[in-house]
Amino acid sequence: MTVVNLYLQMHQPYRLRGFSAYENDHRYFDDHQNQEILRRITLRCYRPVTRLLLDAVNQHAGAFRFALSITGTLTEQLAHSAPDVLENLRRLAETGCVEFLAETYHHDLSGIMDPAAFPAELADHSAMIEEYFGQQPVVVRNTELLYNDALAQIIDDQARYRGVLTEGADHVLCGRPAGRVYTSPTGLPVMLKHHVFSDDIAFRFGNPASRPTAAAYAARITAPGTAWRGREHPPRDEETPPPLRNLFMDFETFGEHHSEDTGILRFLHRLPAEVLELGHRFLTPREILDEFDPEALFSSPQTISWADTNRDESAWLGNALQRSAAEMLYGFAETVHAHGDSDLRRDWGRLATSDHLYYMSTKGMDDGAVHRYFSPYESPYDAYVNFMNVLEALRQRLPQGA
Repeated sequence: MTVVNLYLQMHQPYRLRGFSAYENDHRYFDDHQNQEILRRITLRCYRPVTRLLLDAVNQHAGAFRFALSITGTLTEQLAHSAPDVLENLRRLAETGCVEFLAETYHHDLSGIMDPAAFPAELADHSAMIEEYFGQQPVVVRNTELLYNDALAQIIDDQARYRGVLTEGADHVLCGRPAGRVYTSPTGLPVMLKHHVFSDDIAFRFGNPASRPTAAAYAARITAPGTAWRGREHPPRDEETPPPLRNLFMDFETFGEHHSEDTGILRFLHRLPAEVLELGHRFLTPREILDEFDPEALFSSPQTISWADTNRDESAWLGNALQRSAAEMLYGFAETVHAHGDSDLRRDWGRLATSDHLYYMSTKGMDDGAVHRYFSPYESPYDAYVNFMNVLEALRQRLPQGA
């Protein structure tokens, strides 16, 4: 019997307005654009999909279970502009079938750029989850599944967390299956995204030639001998399927990245029934940790993530523009938090959202196309200049002598 571990990520940043180097205004964010984007995504995705998921949970009387994570930046925007979506999420939490995960409040890079501040970001986010949804998260998914051994140590040192999710990076697994519970060097349980199965939906569903039915997909993800490093058949010592299928993807996959006319919403609504009818189960990460013990070591001294072909931090720190912007941003983080007022800390936190660095990527080929899809800028250089203009204006607000 296979256990399906479905986790969906909800996030939207505060995008910047065009900001001149000669301005000294405190209004950095494009309120109109942010509201319009949120309105569009709410109509296409957040509202119908939260209703769909609630219907599916109720329809299957507790057998359909999954995990969600929602950033503080999106929660703030929904509270202002689409409170009904938050109400749907509260109702999902109340079913007992949906587990909310911990992450950084601002969807930032503190885990690798400012590790000392990382526990506070997790704590702020966990407090928000408890306030809105009545749960105390016990499993962490860091921003974009960014992970390394040092970061696992920090999470493990926070006694409140029992495990972490990250990417099943092939170069770390070295042929081992992603469908196991692993352990970090310090003993923190680690659950790994199966990128083949996850990306079949998150990226490849838009191609009619490779678009599966819910029945075909359910059969594939639960069948023995599938997707060992992309091979049709497993190695001879892997004749039984891994017990876990960790399907991790953006919530916006459903209705926004792939529009309703592709059949993506029908697919999602039908998938639980297809998996359950085959005799398999859904469990949340917390429940998996209750049932499965770690089987082997997963050690990654170098940072991995679920982004781009390289599955590392290069989506945000891969060129000189990004590194320059990140170094300046985090260079005065301590001063902001120690001496800044609440408005300054709020604005800095929104600037720390990783999307701003993501827009500065100069990658080409398929990775570059994905970066351009999300970016509101004409070029990564425009993104850099605009961000640095805002960052300099914010720096001017730091208390004198601090």
